[in-house]
Amino acid sequence: MAPNLERSSILTPREREVFELLVKDKTTKEIARELFISEKTVRNHISNVIQKLGVKGRSQAVVELVRMGELKI
Repeated sequence: MAPNLERSSILTPREREVFELLVKDKTTKEIARELFISEKTVRNHISNVIQKLGVKGRSQAVVELVRMGELKI
């Protein structure tokens, strides 16, 4: 049996895109423009990830995602 190379992620593809741009020091406005979504939607994605991880803010979310191997910086 072949191993499943694609492990499941706690992030949706869009949440991953948002956080990959966040770690590149992009602002909410820049992320929204780049992904063709509203700033409110960007904030919603960030809030959803913060809630999933049970952390207090964006910085802690980034640290936790890196620790989990979900994000590279």
